[in-house]
Amino acid sequence: MNANTGIIFRIKQYAIHDGPGIRTTVFFKGCPLDCWWCHNPEGIRMTPETCQPAAGSGRKPEILGTRMTVEAVLAAVEKDVIFYDQSGGGVTFSGGEPLMQAEFLFALLDACRQQDIHATVDTSGYAPADIFKRALAKADRVLFDLKLVDDAAHKKFTGVSNDLILSNFRAAQASDKVQVRFPVIPGITDNPENIERLAKLAAVSGKIKRFDLLPYHRTAAAKYQRLGLVDRMNGMAAPTTEQMDMLQDRIARYGFTVRVGG
Repeated sequence: MNANTGIIFRIKQYAIHDGPGIRTTVFFKGCPLDCWWCHNPEGIRMTPETCQPAAGSGRKPEILGTRMTVEAVLAAVEKDVIFYDQSGGGVTFSGGEPLMQAEFLFALLDACRQQDIHATVDTSGYAPADIFKRALAKADRVLFDLKLVDDAAHKKFTGVSNDLILSNFRAAQASDKVQVRFPVIPGITDNPENIERLAKLAAVSGKIKRFDLLPYHRTAAAKYQRLGLVDRMNGMAAPTTEQMDMLQDRIARYGFTVRVGG
């Protein structure tokens, strides 16, 4: 993987939940985590893969993942510059985990800066410290996904330890670029102890002002079947509005601006 090319599985225009304003979200292939609730399972594997059509749709199988150059991605992003200017938006690099294709990401961030396009990186924080620090320095904003404080639970439900993630998060707290995103997964992340520990951790520096709650939903269920993957959340219900309201109030006590859905 070189700096000028990377593998992208989707470019979403007119996104309103991936940072400020109206944005274009660029989804990178590859993720070192294997979260049970992943909403983008097509982003887990680094290589392009075949997604079977829905039964009875009459459609052909779809190849997910295309090698693109920095210039090609930037051309797609620049189509919506007028919306960025009007709304205070820009581009968000998500995934998957964009830091898995770090040099490509850095080249894109540099290109965005040259074109005066606001660039956000959405990350799990699971990356070598030097790579994470470079991303933090180059990005205009970092959406940092925090899931579980307990390491054993983190290993069980994501496949990796959270030591590196928490280390990078603590280092990031010195910056005012960071915004926390928390997936609300019933029975896994939404227990009171985990919520309190995460809120206290995020409040330490006083520089993190925004805390977004991302409620679990079932919209990705069909993707698992089409990709031949096991849906470990099969049958799990989404959190209720009342549950989300209670959670929002609890985290707001720590001084955060809390929003549901980003």
